[in-house]
Amino acid sequence: MKKKLNIVWLKRDLRTTDHQPLFEAEKAKTDYIIVYLFEPKIINFSDSSLRHQQFIYHSILEINRSLKKYRRKVHIFKSDANAFFEHITSIYQINIIFSYQETGINITWYRDKKLHKTLISKNIKWVEFENQGVCRGIDNRINWDKNWFTYVNSQVINNVFTVNNFDLDYKKFQFCIDDFSNYKNYNTYYQPAGELFAKKYLSSFINKRFINYNNHISIPEKSRYSCSRLSTYLSWGNLSMRYVYQSIKNSRNYLLNKRPFDSFLARLKWRSHFIQKFEVDCSYEHTCINSGYEKLIYPNNDIYLESWISAKTGFPIIDACMNCLKKTGWLNFRMRAMLVSFLCHYLEQDWRRGVHHLSKFFLDYEPGIHFTQFQMQAGVTGINSIRVYNPIKQSKEKDPDSIFIKKWVPELAKINNSLLHEPWKLTKIDLSGEKIPKHYINPIISPELKRTQTVKNLWSFRKYKYVKEESNRILKVHVRPRKLS
Repeated sequence: MKKKLNIVWLKRDLRTTDHQPLFEAEKAKTDYIIVYLFEPKIINFSDSSLRHQQFIYHSILEINRSLKKYRRKVHIFKSDANAFFEHITSIYQINIIFSYQETGINITWYRDKKLHKTLISKNIKWVEFENQGVCRGIDNRINWDKNWFTYVNSQVINNVFTVNNFDLDYKKFQFCIDDFSNYKNYNTYYQPAGELFAKKYLSSFINKRFINYNNHISIPEKSRYSCSRLSTYLSWGNLSMRYVYQSIKNSRNYLLNKRPFDSFLARLKWRSHFIQKFEVDCSYEHTCINSGYEKLIYPNNDIYLESWISAKTGFPIIDACMNCLKKTGWLNFRMRAMLVSFLCHYLEQDWRRGVHHLSKFFLDYEPGIHFTQFQMQAGVTGINSIRVYNPIKQSKEKDPDSIFIKKWVPELAKINNSLLHEPWKLTKIDLSGEKIPKHYINPIISPELKRTQTVKNLWSFRKYKYVKEESNRILKVHVRPRKLS
């Protein structure tokens, strides 16, 4: 007789607080194990990077430290999900697999569909729970707001763990950290991984950092402190949306400072809103959601693209943002939008040529946010304003003293502040013997930043009948909702 066993499969829910799959596994009164799979196809896909995998690994280490007293841990495997579950069912009698639904890219969605068929054939129940207030299988957003508020105001789960007396005897697919030694060396420039640090960041935001949330939200350097900095922890599930919402609403500071906190909570809802859009139509990953824009032709200059990726455009604020992002994994929203706008509207690149470069750099990469926002800033939705961010204007307004530029483009650190926004205007007297990279004297494109043909085309396309029809479809109804069966 095979030993009966349930499994909790972790994905983007790396925590032990307010975790429904863990709660239900405990309630089932059957021995269970917790697993995480580093799936080769997923970790090698073009949207993934080492920093993501490091964050995941160190988040798991944190979980294991907290569960050690219960003789429990997250068992890590390196395997395709279907292969893993196929094989472990030959060793154990798996009754139920508990997990959260994942609003991921196509590769994870097709994995789930394949696994669903496999588990049905083996008479194994897979119980998936809704995550972050995002609903699966809907084809419109009627009552979505109401459902979201119902979720965030519902009872936070108090996870209680029993002492484990089951020893897993399963060696196949086991993850060996010695084979992934680069996972160990977590960059100290990144936000620290794990649930413990997530709660510390939440606490510091509620108790102190919220004060200038609204005032500094668009300022690249100051926002690093005054913004919540919870996006990474939400993206990888170190915190649940509900836990964050209620921690803020129930805090004493909320009653005394509603304005900044309500601004943050509105963005928290906005976050789920965009993930919901991706949930019901994941073609955002590779296709213009308004298919009329598929006919738009971009010049797609490879030299321009490389200058953007390598932070050598010659526009200090653009290069500073890219250097900062590469080093730390985080930028505020305004600077992210400006990077995409500069790529698509001034360098005239198809958004798909840059979308995976940024997904790899963002430590808080969340597919439902990333692809929907990228298309929105690229101006190809047909329903949003076409936002063209002038980097010189943004630089002067958001970094007037060039604090951010000097920090992240050290080659310009000794130049007079007022001249840093437009270094191509520097004279030999201004430089005072200082040498700066040539691309700041001759930027990749003309600093006059005239309206490009691509921007003109984006506006003219909005008048086309097919683009208008697509815009109406997008506004009225969602299509192609995800359903496993």
